[in-house]
Amino acid sequence: MKTGQFWPAKTGSSGQASYIVLAALVGLLAGIIGSLFHLAINAAVLWPNHLRQWLDGPLLVLSAALITMTLTLAAVFMVRRIAPEASGSGVQEIEGAMEGLRVVRWAKILPVKFFGGIIAIGSGLVLGREGPTIHIGASIAAMLSSTIRLSKIERRGLLAAGAAAGLACAFNAPIAGILFVIEETRKQFPYNFFTYMGIIAASLLAVLMTQLIGGMAPDMTLFSPEMPLGLLPAFAALGCVLGLVGVILNTSILHALNFAGWMHERTPYLYPALAGLCIGALFILLPKTVTGGESVVMELVTEKPALLLLLALALIRFATMVGSYSSGVPGGIFAPILALAACLGLAFGTVVESLLPSFGGVTTAFAIAAMGGLFTASVRAPIVGIVLTLELTGAYQLTMPLLATCLVANLVAQWLGGKPIYEQLLERTLQQEKCSIADCADPPAVKYAP
Repeated sequence: MKTGQFWPAKTGSSGQASYIVLAALVGLLAGIIGSLFHLAINAAVLWPNHLRQWLDGPLLVLSAALITMTLTLAAVFMVRRIAPEASGSGVQEIEGAMEGLRVVRWAKILPVKFFGGIIAIGSGLVLGREGPTIHIGASIAAMLSSTIRLSKIERRGLLAAGAAAGLACAFNAPIAGILFVIEETRKQFPYNFFTYMGIIAASLLAVLMTQLIGGMAPDMTLFSPEMPLGLLPAFAALGCVLGLVGVILNTSILHALNFAGWMHERTPYLYPALAGLCIGALFILLPKTVTGGESVVMELVTEKPALLLLLALALIRFATMVGSYSSGVPGGIFAPILALAACLGLAFGTVVESLLPSFGGVTTAFAIAAMGGLFTASVRAPIVGIVLTLELTGAYQLTMPLLATCLVANLVAQWLGGKPIYEQLLERTLQQEKCSIADCADPPAVKYAP
């Protein structure tokens, strides 16, 4: 079959059906590859346990630091040599591609995101799998689109379907995947009946494959009792704190990326080497301060550490997350944001319990609400933050506290002048290439390249 012969010339009912089938295929492939990506990272991140069987003491710490440094440098080398746009999460690249400002070089992005992501995230860096999985899903859509004649709207819609499938697979959260496209890419997504149905089909098939391969339960099942309405002001106060932290986090990531770029011009690979050394040592000395953080959240909620320990852990995880993301390896920020938020939420809940002794056992509820709140303050997608948190934890009884936290966090971030993190990352990329959103390319276009 020659390129362009499969797709109907006119988008009637048969064309819409074919498009939805194609979107479902994107979701199916994204679910399979994303699940394998997840399982590989889960296996890779256990390497310190094997190292402890052979070493201990200072030699163990030194060996772990050197291993993480080596793996970090390998991932950075892969990115810089093959696909520089594969560094970081990739969400901003998808948004740029939907506007015609970036090129999806799927043949290079797929292997770099998959293998580079396993190396980087498995090394212990404070990164999440969701960003690479979103980029992988969109790259699968680009790959299929490159062999089929599609209109610009169909290409943009299929790219969005791949991104939705990637997020849905990463967190076993189909509704959040759909809403992520609608809310986060609302400026780029070509909304019509068949593109909308396409992202639903892609998310459905992606999660179907994820559950068949990885299991049925939410990724971070947490129990929390239903909160009395009298505590809603406390959740609103938590939203104020998270709004400020989200703006500081975004600013820190941008400054760290600029500093890493400045260092690269003078001493290439020094910055990621130092980041790898520090995080590798912490992997042995303070394991809760590194890795993406899903398992850390579960441990913290169970152990309920003291207030000062939670604050110290939050501060260190803030620094390690910023350092990991700015190192230039493939990796996302969703999971690290959730882990950082859990530390802050548990600390805030501990203070509330000390001030209001009659409300006992509320720390977990504040940890869960903080996940949605900090996500909202950074990404500026409150509906996604709410739904993603509910789907991840299964704590649907906390819907009202989550709404209050995310609402206030979003308002505070807006009043402080904060901008969505992916919008800022895309603007930074375009500025580095000496172009702007206004003149870099024709906005309706979508560019794919093998």
